Amino acid sequence: MPRNQTQGPSAHKLRIIAGRWRSRVITFQPADGLRPTGDRIRETAFNWLTASIDGARCIDLFAGSGALSFEALSRGATHCTSIEQQSVAVNQLRENAALLQAEGLDIVHTDSLKYLQQGAPPQPYNLAFIDPPFAAGLVSKTCALLNNDSWLTAKAMIYCEMAATDNSFIAPENWQMLREKVSGEVRYCLYSRIEPKL
Repeated sequence: MPRNQTQGPSAHKLRIIAGRWRSRVITFQPADGLRPTGDRIRETAFNWLTASIDGARCIDLFAGSGALSFEALSRGATHCTSIEQQSVAVNQLRENAALLQAEGLDIVHTDSLKYLQQGAPPQPYNLAFIDPPFAAGLVSKTCALLNNDSWLTAKAMIYCEMAATDNSFIAPENWQMLREKVSGEVRYCLYSRIEPKL
C-alpha cells in the first residue's frame, strides 16, 4: 500500500479512549468485513475488563483496525498478538503501531482460524478478543479452537462480538458468561473460563 494512502479521502479514523494513548487518533482503511468496535461499545467492554487488563497478555483475533489491541495496550496490557488476514488492514496496523511506538504489539498476517490450528503458543493468553466479520458466522468455531491447546490461561477472560440477530453462538462448556449487552446491531459478551475442579 502506498505510504500516502492513509491520508487519502477513503481513510477512516478512530480515537483511543483511555490510558497512555488517550485521545490519540489512529487511521484505518475500509476493507471487506472490517467493522471497528465503536467508541461506546469499546468503553463499556473495557470498563468490564478494568480489573483484568493491567499486565495482561492478549490475543486479538480478526484484529481489523486494531481498535481493541491498541485500547488494551493503552490501558496497561503488556502484550497483544493481533491476527489479521487482509493485507490492507495489516499494513495499516503496522503504521499505527509505529506511530504509537507500540512495542508490545505483535502483528501476524494470517487467517485467524489457521493460526489457532497451528498448536499451542509459547505462553497462554489471559485475555482474548473475538470479533470476526458478522456475515462469516465464525464466533463458535473460533471459540472452540481457542479453548484447545493451551491458548488460554485457566481463568482467562474472553470478549466476543457478533450480530445482535445471531442466535447461533455456542460458548464452550467451561466458559461462564459474566456480561452481555446489545447496542444497535451488535451483541457483545464477556466470558471467563471456569477453572477445572481437581
